[in-house]
Amino acid sequence: MPGLSIDCVVFGYHDGELRVLLLDIRHTPNFSLPGGFIYREESIDEAAFRILEERAGLQDVYLEQFRVFGRAGRGNYRVHRDMLAAYGIEPNPELWLLQRFVSIGYYALVDYTMVKPSPDIFSASCDWHALEELPDLILDHQSIIHHALDNLRLMLDHKLAGFNLLPETFTMADLQGVYEAILGKKLQRTNFQRKMLSLGILERLDKKWTGAAHKAPYLYRFDAQKGAKD
Repeated sequence: MPGLSIDCVVFGYHDGELRVLLLDIRHTPNFSLPGGFIYREESIDEAAFRILEERAGLQDVYLEQFRVFGRAGRGNYRVHRDMLAAYGIEPNPELWLLQRFVSIGYYALVDYTMVKPSPDIFSASCDWHALEELPDLILDHQSIIHHALDNLRLMLDHKLAGFNLLPETFTMADLQGVYEAILGKKLQRTNFQRKMLSLGILERLDKKWTGAAHKAPYLYRFDAQKGAKD
């Protein structure tokens, strides 16, 4: 039987684009998603939260399971062998780390401005990367990222997940920017605003955004209770 692992795609939104959090693996030229293995005494959801905290320093994030990746020959394990050799461990082909693994994919959505990623001992860094400029990734991690984005697009309206990429208060332009970044296309401003307001999930605040010289736009806040009822 294959081993069981978890890989997490962490999305953030910054400067009008989606970014993904990647680990720069020590002693190799490759990067990876934050991932790890499941302990016997924990659920897979508990494992996913633990892995994100241990490998990227993230806590209390929105997390969604989206797919299982179990294709035979998902990728070679050269990176694992090189890493083991760098630590003075003989990369025996029978070693459990070099065996086949089925991975459960999760994606996390975070407020970019509130996250301070920190790498684990196996990673030289833990940084954000633009989706259009991904470095060389191990195994099938690039495919996992693309599938995570596809699922996020499908769930965008149903689960209202995009709000997790924004701070507590935001402008309508901020919200539209998130939707455009996820969907990969421009949206008509008037139609978008009408649609969002018709959902009844936004609370318009009296305070306006003060960062512009022209007429200041209203700030909004997502009403989680109304969103949950829908």
